[in-house]
Amino acid sequence: MTDTGQYTTTPAAVWAVRDTPVGPLLLTASGQGLLQVVFHADEKTTHTALDRLARRLGAAPQELSRERAEDAPSRHLAEAICQLDAYFRGELRAFTLDLDWSLTSGFNRRVQRELAAGVRYGTVVGYQHLADRLGQPGAARAVGTAMGANPLPVVVPCHRVVESDGGIGGFGGGLEIKRTLLALEGVLPEPLF
Repeated sequence: MTDTGQYTTTPAAVWAVRDTPVGPLLLTASGQGLLQVVFHADEKTTHTALDRLARRLGAAPQELSRERAEDAPSRHLAEAICQLDAYFRGELRAFTLDLDWSLTSGFNRRVQRELAAGVRYGTVVGYQHLADRLGQPGAARAVGTAMGANPLPVVVPCHRVVESDGGIGGFGGGLEIKRTLLALEGVLPEPLF
């Protein structure tokens, strides 16, 4: 920051914690787009996730601030916050965010991109079916691993991937959050309590 309070460099990434119906989410964006979504973003989880991200990026992400509102990471983060808020209000069915895929690679990235592009709001897909769509019929377990490694849950909707036999399957944010997201989208009934 300069003597006048102006920032002279754009940070590698910016972050904010947002309260949502599934608990606090840590959102991080880079100049390329939304970079990371982390569930259960209490102080300890946020600190751990930001430290890990700083090691990956080679620079500590900066907290979102009004002074940085015009830099690319801040614009991407502000748009992600707006769209996630609309999603949780039931007003948004398809995210149109720029995404930074740099925290995933290889098969995991292929799976996550297919999921983001091909599994719409209010629908689900089986792990096996997703593997088949990728031309990898023996890779249902690897699809599950890719879901667990998804750095952009909710936006890249790994909650929409279920077991082929109709079971709900696993979820990195916890099964209660998966059920809540599927209920929000009308796939499951709202929890009774």
